[in-house]
This record gives sequence, C-alpha cells and structure tokens, in this order.
Amino acid sequence: MTEDKQREGFCDLHTHTLASDGKQPPRDNVRLASERGLAAVAITDHDTVGGIAEALEAGDAYGIAVVPGVEISTRAGGKEIHVLGYYVDIHDELFLSRLAAQRDTRNERNEAIIANLRALGIDITLERVTAGIGRELKQDETVGRPHIADELVRLGAATDMRDAFDKYLAEGAPAFAAAPRIAPETACAWIVEAGGAPVLAHPGIYGDDGLVREILSRGGFSGIEAYHSDHSPEDAARYAALAAEYGLLVTGGSDFHGARQGVVFHGELGSVTVPAAVLPQLREAAKRQ
Repeated sequence: MTEDKQREGFCDLHTHTLASDGKQPPRDNVRLASERGLAAVAITDHDTVGGIAEALEAGDAYGIAVVPGVEISTRAGGKEIHVLGYYVDIHDELFLSRLAAQRDTRNERNEAIIANLRALGIDITLERVTAGIGRELKQDETVGRPHIADELVRLGAATDMRDAFDKYLAEGAPAFAAAPRIAPETACAWIVEAGGAPVLAHPGIYGDDGLVREILSRGGFSGIEAYHSDHSPEDAARYAALAAEYGLLVTGGSDFHGARQGVVFHGELGSVTVPAAVLPQLREAAKRQ
C-alpha cells in the first residue's frame, strides 16, 4: 500500500492560503491535499474567510471535503493566542464585519512593526511590503508578518523568514508590536454565533500551560489542536490528555503556509493529520453550542 493510500481517512485541519499569509491559492491547497491522499482539508486563514469559496469549488473538482474555517487572533496573559473556528457560516454578515475589524487592527499592528523596523535603521515601508506580494490584494485579504519577513529578506536584513522572525518579528523581538486584541472567549463566542466550533490553536507555541488551562477554564471551546507541526510527540500527548480532561475534541494540522525562500514554514500540507472521524464530531459540537 502506498503512503498516500495509507493516509486515506485523514485530514489536515490547519492550512493557510493567499487570502492571508500563505503562498498558494486556495485551490492549490485542495489539490495538494487530494494528491497526498487526504479525505479533507481545512482552510483557516487569519481573520478572513476570503479563500473558502474558491477552496469549496476546488473540493468539488478534486473530490475532497473542504472544511470552512478561520484562525482568529486574540490576546490573553500578555501573549497572542489563536483560536480556530470550523464550519463557520462564511456568509454571516455580522461575522464578516467582525473579521473586517480584526483586519483593521492587524493593519495598525503592521504599521507599528514597520515604524519599529525603521527605528532600527532598516529602510522598509508598508508600500514595498505590499508591492512585494506581487498582486493586488482583495478587500478581505490581509498582510501578515510573513509578508514583512519577505521584504526583510529582499532587503538583506534577514537570510530567510525564520531569521526575520528571530531577529525582528517574533514576540519579544525588537520590532514586535502587539495589536489590541479581543479575548479568546470573545473569539469563541463569535465563532459559535456564526454556526462554528471553536478550537484552541497550537497551545505548545505559547510556552505556558498554566495560561492554556486558564483560557480553557473560561469555557467556550469545542476542542484543542493537540497535533501541530511545532508540537513534539510529548506535547501532542500532553494536550490530547488535556482535551480529555476538559471533555474537548482533539484536532490537528500542519499550519501549512507554503514555501518562502525554499523553506516551508511550520510544516508541509498533510504532514500532520488527524482521523477524518473528528469532522462529524466538530459539526455536532457546533450544533450543540
């Protein structure tokens, strides 16, 4: 049996596209998922559902299930916390307006990062960052830190995206700027009101399991992303146990963004998966909320 055949019945529930800070059109994520033998793939762009319609159309063409999702940026305990939402109604006007406000906040954050970089002596502008994307951004698409990292590489201020984050853009780095953010429980409420199921994204990245427990104790979540490209096997086991403790579903995904300077950030699409049996459980969780 080929490796692809062995992966039938599995899904990657965390991927990004050109609609936020990924490098590929949504249809390409779906094509890759199909080629790698997955049963389903989720599109979870940052603070936008702008890529989902294209992905759903590609899902029909490739015969693969596409899970409409989103990744909302929040803040708690002095850290940026991401909340994934699955099976959200991408036509819900209130939800769309809330995501638009999130993108406005992201734009303000980007301007602050650019100001910090310029204060460090780097000749960078937001206009050049946007021009470097190489196409006109749609109204519901966003500029993210990876786009700023791309420009830092073009300027020679960093060798690749990881270097750009380590030197300048990661939380605690000299150019980092924290945007005003909603609380995780607010993001959960938005997702639920849009008909979806909220899941705490990549808890291992936050480096504070006490904070993770505090966030979960506030309620509102349907699941925990225990399996992630930046989680060790020990991390995955710990968060799967935490999900069981809190009576939550276990999800996972690669956090695929595509390749920058030949390096795939987080993981290749399909490199981290969970059984597709979790999908009806997520849909049911959304109905119960």
